[in-house]
Amino acid sequence: MVTGKRFQLTTSTLALDTIEGKRVAVSVPAEAVVKVVSGPREGSELVDVLWEGRMVLMFGIDLDVRGIEITEHAATA
Repeated sequence: MVTGKRFQLTTSTLALDTIEGKRVAVSVPAEAVVKVVSGPREGSELVDVLWEGRMVLMFGIDLDVRGIEITEHAATA
């Protein structure tokens, strides 16, 4: 997983958010665009992603399987 890549999800996918100091599962809807900020974390397969201005954790494999990478070429086409 490379920092800075953007993905558009093809199906709803679970992520972990921090709400009131607690980790909670949230559903990122299909068609949402997320940007990888960092990761994977050491000893984990979780990556930090930015989604609608929120920093959440997602499994990198979920982005590979349930997302389509948005490339600069595709964004300008």
